[in-house]
Amino acid sequence: QVQVVESGGGLVQPGGSLRLSCAASRSIFSIYPMAWYRQAPGKQRELVAIITIGGSTNYADSVKGRFTISRDNTKNTVYLQMNSLKPEDTAVYYCNRGGTLQTLQNMGVTWGQGTQVTVSA
Repeated sequence: QVQVVESGGGLVQPGGSLRLSCAASRSIFSIYPMAWYRQAPGKQRELVAIITIGGSTNYADSVKGRFTISRDNTKNTVYLQMNSLKPEDTAVYYCNRGGTLQTLQNMGVTWGQGTQVTVSA
């Protein structure tokens, strides 16, 4: 099962910006809050940002003030605008329904390939 497709990653210098896109199926996009997660090599997958159907947002402390999540309900697309990027932002970024990682694991959700973000001078 593949319900989301992430794109927009790449190599960027510290302080630079990237905009990630997540094309989701209507069945998930129209029902659930959507979120961006990331996973660095050897690290646990972590929640980065989440947006509700109504547009309310929350962010991990590590990205607050630098990242902005948004959604286009007409296009079934979630975006993550990343500014002032730091080397520690380097990770594979994934899009999925919002929720704790434990909940998602228990539900057997499918993760896409993600999109690689590399921040390096």
